[in-house]
Amino acid sequence: MILIDLSQIMVASTMMSMGKEQSEVDIDMVRHMILNSLRMYRSKYHDEYGELVLCCDGRHSWRREHFPQYKAARKSNRDADNRNWTQIFGCLDTIKSELKEFFPYKYLEIDEAEADDIIGVLARQSGSEKVMIISGDKDFIQLQTYKNVKQYSPITKKLVTTTNPYNYLKEHILRGDSSDGIPNFLSSDNCIVDKIRQKPLSKKKVESWLGESPVDFCNEEQLRNYHRNMKLIDLQYTPLNIVDQINQQFDVIPQGKRSGLLNYFVERKLNNLIQDIGEF
Repeated sequence: MILIDLSQIMVASTMMSMGKEQSEVDIDMVRHMILNSLRMYRSKYHDEYGELVLCCDGRHSWRREHFPQYKAARKSNRDADNRNWTQIFGCLDTIKSELKEFFPYKYLEIDEAEADDIIGVLARQSGSEKVMIISGDKDFIQLQTYKNVKQYSPITKKLVTTTNPYNYLKEHILRGDSSDGIPNFLSSDNCIVDKIRQKPLSKKKVESWLGESPVDFCNEEQLRNYHRNMKLIDLQYTPLNIVDQINQQFDVIPQGKRSGLLNYFVERKLNNLIQDIGEF
């Protein structure tokens, strides 16, 4: 299966479609860009990996309940932006509804889950089925512990690879993820949100810790922070109730039919895509 990080593709398409001074998005242009991306990835990987599965962020994240500082800066960054995010999110919601209603792909969106959770669960449960993840998010490198899983980045237009996914995950836990508001394991919960300098991690120290158990190099507070980061970063920690919801949605037959796509394209004046309708 081809696991699409839909939220990332939608946001990237939106940003690419907007000029520097443009505050609102042109839904027709963004719809075309998103659909053309899906067509391209399906055309590239369908023969080897099977059908698209659209994985979308829910409106909330269980990680925020566990760690209130999680991605806390993103809202303030949007508030300081001149873009009309209410209009943008409204347009993206419309396109998501269309994908769910008209397209012959599985569409998964859980209110308290991120696309990361959905992709992590489906990749772990894929058995021997080949899996291609379409996302530039390096959080998914940890899933390469499963030999049937690969990742392609739309940003670099290359496969995302690593020599040791186990060490990659452990280093990620040690270092945290500042873009998500997660400090390194030496630092307090609020340091990124409150713009407090994190305690430095030397490359030499990190390399030595990779081969040790955290109980051997952490004091009590550091061990607590290590477990904080592990729960936020390691995709094996997706709560079981969310795992159950993901599996239930995955078993639902897609609403859309391939035979109905032509009418959809005509009604929305997607004339440039009609000639490639067989690739959807």
